Amino acid sequence: MAKVRIVLDADVLIHFSKGGMLSLLPDILSEYEHVILSSVYEEIHSIRNQVDNQVHFLKNITLEPFNPTGAMLKEYALLLKNFGKGESSCMAYCKFTHHVIGSSNLKDIKEYCCREQIKYLTTLDFLYYAFVRGKISSEECSQFISTVNANDSHLPVVDITKYIPSVQL
Repeated sequence: MAKVRIVLDADVLIHFSKGGMLSLLPDILSEYEHVILSSVYEEIHSIRNQVDNQVHFLKNITLEPFNPTGAMLKEYALLLKNFGKGESSCMAYCKFTHHVIGSSNLKDIKEYCCREQIKYLTTLDFLYYAFVRGKISSEECSQFISTVNANDSHLPVVDITKYIPSVQL
Protein backbone atom coordinates (compact mmCIF):
# COMPACT_ATOMS: atom_id res chain seq x y z
CA MET A 1 0.00 0.00 0.00
CA ALA A 2 1.32 3.43 -0.95
CA LYS A 3 2.14 5.94 1.76
CA VAL A 4 -0.24 8.80 2.29
CA ARG A 5 1.29 12.02 1.07
CA ILE A 6 1.19 15.51 2.47
CA VAL A 7 0.93 17.84 -0.51
CA LEU A 8 2.56 21.10 0.58
CA ASP A 9 1.25 24.48 -0.52
CA ALA A 10 3.51 27.53 -0.80
CA ASP A 11 2.36 29.24 2.40
CA VAL A 12 3.41 26.40 4.71
CA LEU A 13 6.78 26.13 2.97
CA ILE A 14 7.29 29.90 3.23
CA HIS A 15 6.27 29.95 6.91
CA PHE A 16 8.76 27.22 7.77
CA SER A 17 11.46 28.98 5.77
CA LYS A 18 10.81 32.32 7.49
CA GLY A 19 10.78 30.55 10.85
CA GLY A 20 14.15 28.93 10.13
CA MET A 21 12.74 25.40 10.33
CA LEU A 22 12.19 24.32 6.74
CA SER A 23 14.52 21.35 7.19
CA LEU A 24 12.40 20.18 10.15
CA LEU A 25 9.09 20.22 8.24
CA PRO A 26 9.26 16.75 6.64
CA ASP A 27 10.62 15.20 9.84
CA ILE A 28 7.63 16.29 11.92
CA LEU A 29 5.34 13.73 10.30
CA SER A 30 8.00 11.46 8.84
CA GLU A 31 5.58 8.59 8.34
CA TYR A 32 4.12 10.57 5.43
CA GLU A 33 5.72 11.41 2.11
CA HIS A 34 6.02 15.17 1.56
CA VAL A 35 5.34 16.38 -1.96
CA ILE A 36 5.47 19.72 -3.74
CA LEU A 37 3.50 19.88 -6.97
CA SER A 38 5.20 21.65 -9.87
CA SER A 39 2.47 24.32 -9.83
CA VAL A 40 3.37 25.18 -6.22
CA TYR A 41 7.11 25.03 -6.92
CA GLU A 42 6.59 27.76 -9.54
CA GLU A 43 5.22 30.06 -6.78
CA ILE A 44 8.10 29.80 -4.30
CA HIS A 45 10.78 31.92 -5.96
CA SER A 46 12.05 33.43 -2.70
CA ILE A 47 12.83 30.07 -1.07
CA ARG A 48 13.56 27.94 -4.11
CA ASN A 49 17.22 27.33 -3.16
CA GLN A 50 16.21 26.04 0.28
CA VAL A 51 13.58 23.76 -1.23
CA ASP A 52 16.02 22.53 -3.89
CA ASN A 53 18.48 21.59 -1.14
CA GLN A 54 15.85 19.48 0.60
CA VAL A 55 14.71 17.85 -2.61
CA HIS A 56 18.17 17.09 -4.01
CA PHE A 57 20.39 16.64 -0.95
CA LEU A 58 18.21 15.73 2.02
CA LYS A 59 15.72 13.91 -0.22
CA ASN A 60 12.93 14.35 2.30
CA ILE A 61 10.60 16.26 -0.02
CA THR A 62 9.68 15.19 -3.54
CA LEU A 63 8.80 17.40 -6.49
CA GLU A 64 6.00 16.00 -8.57
CA PRO A 65 4.76 17.21 -11.93
CA PHE A 66 1.17 18.41 -11.87
CA ASN A 67 -0.30 17.31 -15.18
CA PRO A 68 -3.97 16.67 -14.47
CA THR A 69 -6.15 14.78 -16.91
CA GLY A 70 -9.80 13.82 -17.06
CA ALA A 71 -11.89 14.64 -14.00
CA MET A 72 -8.90 16.11 -12.13
CA LEU A 73 -8.25 18.54 -14.99
CA LYS A 74 -11.91 19.58 -15.02
CA GLU A 75 -11.88 20.11 -11.24
CA TYR A 76 -8.63 22.09 -11.46
CA ALA A 77 -10.12 24.36 -14.14
CA LEU A 78 -13.20 25.00 -11.98
CA LEU A 79 -11.08 25.77 -8.92
CA LEU A 80 -8.88 28.19 -10.88
CA LYS A 81 -11.89 30.45 -11.35
CA ASN A 82 -11.75 31.32 -7.63
CA PHE A 83 -8.32 30.34 -6.33
CA GLY A 84 -4.64 30.51 -7.21
CA LYS A 85 -2.77 27.84 -9.13
CA GLY A 86 -1.10 26.37 -6.03
CA GLU A 87 -4.23 26.01 -3.93
CA SER A 88 -6.26 24.80 -6.93
CA SER A 89 -3.74 22.15 -7.90
CA CYS A 90 -3.36 20.91 -4.30
CA MET A 91 -7.13 20.68 -3.82
CA ALA A 92 -7.80 18.96 -7.16
CA TYR A 93 -4.89 16.56 -6.66
CA CYS A 94 -5.93 15.60 -3.13
CA LYS A 95 -9.59 15.22 -4.07
CA PHE A 96 -8.71 12.49 -6.54
CA THR A 97 -5.73 10.90 -4.77
CA HIS A 98 -7.00 11.06 -1.17
CA HIS A 99 -3.85 12.64 0.16
CA VAL A 100 -3.53 15.43 2.76
CA ILE A 101 -3.05 19.14 1.97
CA GLY A 102 -0.52 21.18 3.93
CA SER A 103 -1.85 24.74 3.66
CA SER A 104 -2.62 27.61 6.01
CA ASN A 105 -4.71 29.42 3.44
CA LEU A 106 -7.93 28.51 5.23
CA LYS A 107 -10.05 31.19 3.58
CA ASP A 108 -9.41 29.39 0.29
CA ILE A 109 -9.23 25.72 1.23
CA LYS A 110 -11.28 25.06 4.36
CA GLU A 111 -14.80 25.03 2.92
CA TYR A 112 -13.75 23.00 -0.12
CA CYS A 113 -11.78 20.49 1.94
CA CYS A 114 -14.65 20.01 4.37
CA ARG A 115 -17.15 19.54 1.54
CA GLU A 116 -14.87 17.11 -0.33
CA GLN A 117 -13.67 15.37 2.86
CA ILE A 118 -10.03 16.23 2.24
CA LYS A 119 -7.78 16.29 5.28
CA TYR A 120 -5.61 19.36 5.67
CA LEU A 121 -2.85 20.55 8.00
CA THR A 122 -1.96 24.17 8.70
CA THR A 123 1.38 25.61 9.76
CA LEU A 124 0.11 25.59 13.35
CA ASP A 125 -0.91 21.95 13.01
CA PHE A 126 2.63 21.07 11.93
CA LEU A 127 3.97 23.04 14.91
CA TYR A 128 1.58 21.22 17.23
CA TYR A 129 2.73 17.81 15.99
CA ALA A 130 6.38 18.89 16.26
CA PHE A 131 5.71 19.90 19.87
CA VAL A 132 3.77 16.78 20.94
CA ARG A 133 6.35 14.54 19.27
CA GLY A 134 9.17 16.24 21.17
CA LYS A 135 10.89 17.72 18.14
CA ILE A 136 10.62 21.31 19.44
CA SER A 137 9.71 22.94 22.75
CA SER A 138 6.74 25.22 23.42
CA GLU A 139 9.24 28.10 23.64
CA GLU A 140 10.58 27.23 20.19
CA CYS A 141 6.99 27.20 18.87
CA SER A 142 6.38 30.66 20.30
CA GLN A 143 9.65 31.92 18.84
CA PHE A 144 8.77 30.41 15.46
CA ILE A 145 5.40 32.22 15.42
CA SER A 146 7.05 35.50 16.44
CA THR A 147 9.76 35.17 13.79
CA VAL A 148 7.31 34.31 11.01
CA ASN A 149 5.06 37.22 11.97
CA ALA A 150 8.04 39.59 12.12
CA ASN A 151 8.88 38.54 8.54
CA ASP A 152 5.65 39.74 6.93
CA SER A 153 3.50 36.65 7.38
CA HIS A 154 0.56 36.27 9.69
CA LEU A 155 0.11 33.36 12.04
CA PRO A 156 -2.25 33.48 15.00
CA VAL A 157 -0.35 33.74 18.27
CA VAL A 158 -1.30 30.62 20.20
CA ASP A 159 -0.17 28.66 23.22
CA ILE A 160 0.86 25.45 21.49
CA THR A 161 0.26 23.48 24.69
CA LYS A 162 -3.46 24.31 24.38
CA TYR A 163 -3.77 24.18 20.60
CA ILE A 164 -6.25 21.78 19.02
CA PRO A 165 -5.15 20.65 15.54
CA SER A 166 -7.41 20.77 12.47
CA VAL A 167 -6.92 17.06 11.86
CA GLN A 168 -6.09 14.25 14.23
CA LEU A 169 -3.47 12.04 12.61
